[in-house]
Amino acid sequence: MLTNTNTNTNSSAGSRVWFITGASRGLGRALTRAALAGGDRVIATARDVSPLAPLTAEYEGALVTFSLDVSDRAAVFAGVERAVAVFGRLDVVVNNAGGLLFGMTEEVTEAQARAHFDTNFFGALWVSQAVVPQLREQGSGHLLQMSSMGSGSGFASVALYGAGKAALDSMSEGLAMELEPFGIKVTILQPGGYATGLFTQGTTATAEREEYAQLRAKLAAMWADTVDPNPEEAAPVIREVVAMERPPNRLVLGGLAYDQVCQMAEARSEELARGEAMSRRAG
Repeated sequence: MLTNTNTNTNSSAGSRVWFITGASRGLGRALTRAALAGGDRVIATARDVSPLAPLTAEYEGALVTFSLDVSDRAAVFAGVERAVAVFGRLDVVVNNAGGLLFGMTEEVTEAQARAHFDTNFFGALWVSQAVVPQLREQGSGHLLQMSSMGSGSGFASVALYGAGKAALDSMSEGLAMELEPFGIKVTILQPGGYATGLFTQGTTATAEREEYAQLRAKLAAMWADTVDPNPEEAAPVIREVVAMERPPNRLVLGGLAYDQVCQMAEARSEELARGEAMSRRAG
C-alpha cells in the first residue's frame, strides 16, 4: 500500500525527488537513506517494502513506499504514474532492482534465465521507458542504471548475471544519446562487491553438475578472503554524481573494482592486438 502521501510535509522547493527501485536492502536502501538525510524526497519501491518501515517513520512525509515488481511492464508504468502523482515530478531515477543468478552456464534452466533477464534487464528497460515522458516534459532528470563492474567481461559461474548487465550497459549508452537533446542525463553505475545481501537473499542458484566441482572449488578459494565494503560508502559518491552539472556517463564504484576493471580493459586490449593482423586481413 502507498504510505505517507502528504506532499506538503518536508517538501522544500530545492529538494530533489528520487524514484528508487529495489530500495529495501543493499545499495538501494543506503541510497534511500542518504537522499533523505540530505533533505531530498524519495519514492522507494521493492517487491517487499516492509524493511523500509523504520525509515518511513523517521522521515514522515519525505519517504513514500509501495510494492513494485519491475518485471511486470504494466505495473511499472502504473507505478511511475503513481510516483509522479506523489510529489509532482521525478528528478533522479535509480534502476537498482535486480538479483544474482549463480551457476555454470550449462546448468541454467530456461525458466531461470528468463526470470533473471525479466528483472535485471527488462525491468530496467520498462522503468526507463516509463519515466522518459515525464523527464522529457520537465526538460530535466537523471537516470542512474545500476550495472556491475563485471559487465564488460564474462566470468565463470556468473555469466548470465554479466550478460544481463552487459545488455543494460549497451541499452543505456544508446538511451543516453537519445535523451541528451531533452536535457536528461544517464549514468551507468558499475559497483564492485558490496555487503548488500545479493549473495544470500538476492541469489538464485542452479542445480550443480559434478563436472564443475573442481572449478567451483577454485572459485571458492579465490573469493575466500574477500571482504565487501558497506554500501553506505557508495551512497555519498552517487549523490555527488547527481549534483554534477556534467556527470560521467559511466562510473565504477569501489577502489578495488576500479583496479579490476582497468586490468580487464588492459587484457582485452592485449587480446585485440594479438589478433590485429587477422582482423585486417578480413577486410
